[in-house]
Amino acid sequence: MTRENTPRLALTLGDPAGIGPEVILKALADPQFSHKCDLTVIGSKNLLLEVYQQLNSTDLANPNQLQVLDVPLKPEITQEIMMGRGNAASGAASFAYLEYAIARTLSGEFDGIVTAPIAKSAWQLAGYNYPGQTELLAEKSGVDRFGMLFVARSPHTGWTLRTLLATTHIPLCQVAQTLTPELLTKKLNLLVDCLVQNFGIKNGKIAIAGLNPHSGEQGQLGNEEQDWLIPWLEQQKINHPNFLLQGPIPPDTMWVKPGQAWYGNSSVHNVADAYLALYHDQGLIPVKLMAFDRAVNTSIGLPFARTSPDHGTAFDIAGQGIADATSMKAAIELATELISQKLMVGSVDS
Repeated sequence: MTRENTPRLALTLGDPAGIGPEVILKALADPQFSHKCDLTVIGSKNLLLEVYQQLNSTDLANPNQLQVLDVPLKPEITQEIMMGRGNAASGAASFAYLEYAIARTLSGEFDGIVTAPIAKSAWQLAGYNYPGQTELLAEKSGVDRFGMLFVARSPHTGWTLRTLLATTHIPLCQVAQTLTPELLTKKLNLLVDCLVQNFGIKNGKIAIAGLNPHSGEQGQLGNEEQDWLIPWLEQQKINHPNFLLQGPIPPDTMWVKPGQAWYGNSSVHNVADAYLALYHDQGLIPVKLMAFDRAVNTSIGLPFARTSPDHGTAFDIAGQGIADATSMKAAIELATELISQKLMVGSVDS
């Protein structure tokens, strides 16, 4: 790949009171990234320098040697940011970083965004009523067809786990009312398009979870499967003849084969290429159990690549120098791969 086709990535600091600045500096200390992509940090350079000087470690990139776009912040916001304590000021800063990155990416300056974690509660304190970064990215990009796909590559076997959430940041009591055939159709179509376009999987297998224990036990433990989920799935099998759709699989057993594939059980076979979970914890408990330090949150359906580490702000360890940058590195790597594939396809088409 020529240097002109090198992926251009914006890295947002996330909540500056959390571990975002630390894991970014740790990740960018790895020389591999300078050969694969052009990286620009979106945030506050003075804050990066403070973290660098405070931790005083050879494992950190020197902010003076990085490309950093300083986001203008009001002095009263900067003064109120305290390491390890998420508040309205840190929420306002992380929101400003992301807005800045989105605007620059939509204008064509970057090919994708890698976001460090934010605290939703800090956004709320700052007056921003969004469930998370994904929803802001979608709104600013003008799309209503998007999803949260979690991707992780096993260090034991090299197998790739892909999990899409049908619903995301809503209370558990709202899940059954939110799930509809129309919503699931939109998510499944999005997942199929993603597998084909981003991962080159044109004839794959997708496992789809049931909602209730034992997938409803034929109506004994819930009616959603019998009333509409099973009929919906039968129709989708017709709509997607190139994909083998399995389900609705009882949620407590759906993750057995992925666990075996992740940890290296040689007897596992017919493992799915992707998993469609119906709500947040149904999908993310197994993902984080297997891949907490390396899973990547990927926003699909946007006009650009967006990835993020699959962990939070970790205010309790911020500023201590012990944060693990593995997931941030994986997020940069995946964004680079997704953009590189898109650039190569574009160059062939032209």
